[in-house]
Amino acid sequence: MLIDTSGFLCFLDVRDSRHDKAVALYRSKLFRWTHSYILLELVALAEARNFSRTKTLGFLSELFDDELVKIVWVDDLLTQNALTFLGERLDKKWSLCDAVSFLLMESYEVREALTTDHHFEQAGFNKLLES
Repeated sequence: MLIDTSGFLCFLDVRDSRHDKAVALYRSKLFRWTHSYILLELVALAEARNFSRTKTLGFLSELFDDELVKIVWVDDLLTQNALTFLGERLDKKWSLCDAVSFLLMESYEVREALTTDHHFEQAGFNKLLES
């Protein structure tokens, strides 16, 4: 299961109505992974939603040590492929982070994402949390 930015925030924020479901889904999956652009977005989204910066940064530090979560570090080639992917789909309002996620999900043959983002459904993946 890919863990997207919104999925991480639902997991972290006990005030979110989807928190319990996010925690249950997170803990139920043996293959959990994310990528560096999602981590970048998480810091910005948490800040925008007035979530504790200390908790966000502490969580990210713990995530680096979590052997059950694989972090894919986005490189130049993946970024270029994602830009091409976006350029071929100008009718979509997908972000560069979304495009990287979609390409990696196809590569890993993963269909599920812990996310609230409807763009994953548009791209043919299973969004596990309500918007």
